[in-house]
Amino acid sequence: MQRIAILSVHTSPVALPGGKKVGGMNTYVREIAQEFASRGITVDIFTRRTDKQTPYLDTSLGEGVNVVSVTAGSVSPLGTNEIYPHLQQFTAGVIAYTIRRSLSYDLVFSHYWLSGWVAQKLKEAWGTPFAQMFHTLGHMKNRIPSVTQPVSDLRVRTETQTIEWADMIVANTPAEQAQLLWLYRADRRKLIVCPPGVNIHRFQPITEQAAREKLGLPQNENLLLFAGRIEPLKAVDSIIRALNIIKMRQPELLERTQFAVIGGDPQDKTDADMLSLRTLTASLGLEDVVSFLGAKNQEELATWYAAATTVVMPSEYESFGMVALEAMAMGTPVIASEVGGLAYLVRDNETGCLVPSRSPEALADRITHMLTHPAQRQAMGEKAAALAERYAWEIIAQRLLHGFEDVLSRRRGAYAL
Repeated sequence: MQRIAILSVHTSPVALPGGKKVGGMNTYVREIAQEFASRGITVDIFTRRTDKQTPYLDTSLGEGVNVVSVTAGSVSPLGTNEIYPHLQQFTAGVIAYTIRRSLSYDLVFSHYWLSGWVAQKLKEAWGTPFAQMFHTLGHMKNRIPSVTQPVSDLRVRTETQTIEWADMIVANTPAEQAQLLWLYRADRRKLIVCPPGVNIHRFQPITEQAAREKLGLPQNENLLLFAGRIEPLKAVDSIIRALNIIKMRQPELLERTQFAVIGGDPQDKTDADMLSLRTLTASLGLEDVVSFLGAKNQEELATWYAAATTVVMPSEYESFGMVALEAMAMGTPVIASEVGGLAYLVRDNETGCLVPSRSPEALADRITHMLTHPAQRQAMGEKAAALAERYAWEIIAQRLLHGFEDVLSRRRGAYAL
């Protein structure tokens, strides 16, 4: 395999984590592309241009990785349904790039439902097979209580079509595999289970003391940490409500505890979700406890994970939960809701704790237990770091490439007939 095209239409792998529409998928695309490139495979990543200052061709991810920003619609951020009418233009832009450079690809690896549509059009034009990874599923998001605006029929319909079109479908976990089979009637023969990975060279354990010294944080306080997009399904409000329960039950514990929220832009007055969290914090009198720090790059995140007493992920839905994996790789235990990929990744009372989704009371109990049992917390952190090593990108990339080779072998066999 010499050259792979990766499609990430709605979000760029060079965007800063924690921003709007920027999360685990960005990290996944960036890291897997770099891992493929380290094996001598050239990777072209195609994403939609959203800023006039963005270069058409970005090579900052290293040798063998090219990020191509394709104009499709207005050069500005758009919602995913707003992008859909411009997918034909995006496809034409990808084809134009390859024609100018006389390029061809062994395989296309597409991410999210918008990219799946483009991958099929490229397959029709080139005859190139494609592997699809959804990251989140529309049918599952429609089952989330906090989602007041259902996922569009357009998305669910396109996901269903993409599952029929794709030559291979990558599920994050056995749970997602079951969802694809149950909700979308996916062809089991196309499915492989291959989780996301973690950069164990960037995310490797350092002591809490060293991390706090680097960040200028006090050594004698508990630090709770959330990292991710600021949106309702992440349930950051559940953490704030849990802290209020702890304040009523054990105010002395909260006097030496800080909760840091990494993600979003605290200064963005148009971000309704951020404003809602800040309003809730003020109404509960927790402004001295909760800090909104905005987005951080991967290097800073690693230090914050290590500095944390525990990382808290109370999401209502996570297809996997890369933040949890990164924190575990740093040797920090995770408190997570028992949903989706988090239930698969976090081992209850071994590498962290699992709680019911949208239960501030249960979350308060587990936070209190974690903060008041340092020896158990340390043991969990050590087991978490050991488990995370099994998810090194080197291992994950090899599994994916085996799957890709199977697709290509089947196609060669079909042509031979």
